[in-house]
Amino acid sequence: MSCKRILSPVCAALALTLCLSGCGDSQEAAASVTPQPLPTASAAPTLSPTATPDPTPTPYDGPENPLTGMPIDGDAVNKRPVAIMLNNLKQALPQLGQSEADIIYECLAEGGITRMLGVYQDPSDVGAIGSIRSARPYYLELALGHDAIFIHAGGSEDAYADIRAWGVTALDGVNGPYCGSSPGSNLMWRDADRRRNLGYEHSVITTGETIEEKFATYSFRQEHKDGYTYPITFADDGTPENGSTANTITVPFSNYKTGVFTYDADSGTYLVEEYGAPYVDGNTGDQVAVTNVLVVQTSCWNTGDSYGHMEVDLTGTGSGYYACGGQIIPIRWSKPDRNSPFTYTDENGQPIVLGRGSSYVNIIPKSEQVTAE
Repeated sequence: MSCKRILSPVCAALALTLCLSGCGDSQEAAASVTPQPLPTASAAPTLSPTATPDPTPTPYDGPENPLTGMPIDGDAVNKRPVAIMLNNLKQALPQLGQSEADIIYECLAEGGITRMLGVYQDPSDVGAIGSIRSARPYYLELALGHDAIFIHAGGSEDAYADIRAWGVTALDGVNGPYCGSSPGSNLMWRDADRRRNLGYEHSVITTGETIEEKFATYSFRQEHKDGYTYPITFADDGTPENGSTANTITVPFSNYKTGVFTYDADSGTYLVEEYGAPYVDGNTGDQVAVTNVLVVQTSCWNTGDSYGHMEVDLTGTGSGYYACGGQIIPIRWSKPDRNSPFTYTDENGQPIVLGRGSSYVNIIPKSEQVTAE
């Protein structure tokens, strides 16, 4: 803002000397005098403000969330993350707390429906989370890849068998001692409003505060095992080089479910839609937004049982896509075994560097066609 200093005008007095010989002559002479203009005040000078240079921001060098590259409390860095099964049936929406997950994995569950696995490095500040649903073996593999504590409500027979065989730290809200009758009475409970309005099977929830409180009383390992590292790196700008335009990405899972990701340049994130509407967090009403969109294409097949349960092959390598900053590239993914996390490279074998922020990983059948425009 410029400053102006206004200078006060100086008025000059006019002196007129009239020689008059009589009263009549005096009046005539006075009438013939031409008034002189008053002096004009000098224009006020404009003072230019002294520019103050913006201070150079100090680069952040504190602890980072290993799942997002974002700042985090140092005490949480080496904790085992919490992986929570999230229901995604239309009639069970809205989900709660999913917008605050560091990573959302979405896979087919049975038939054409999908479920999510929300992974939280530190869920303590998240409000309600849910609704929580049952496990499948490949969701266990995702949790194991993060050395995570797995929270679910029920599961398929093979999932229960694998929990025991694979040594998964799994906390079950249906066939385990972790579901109470009222908020905060146990790790999970059935929410009365959701039970009444959405149905019994869509009502199991927890909260971040409850997770923190109850975990403090449990005896299982809550720090990462020795030698565990999450091998993904992050940058302030994760836009892939030599990418194609990806302002809208369409990711089909089945005839029942298609995901749509629309790039918002103002926030630098992808806004998520499903079932033809914004994908919202029921805690806030806000649309879910993520920095990174990944697609993993792999073999998915129906097991042929009476429930239409699916199998999803997560071990090995395959192709997919990575999008950030409105650009998309083809990638290769790798997961050597059930206990390893996903890693991602470009087609030349160079590791993908993600943008700082949350990620959405779509695991879809090889037969489905991803489009970007």
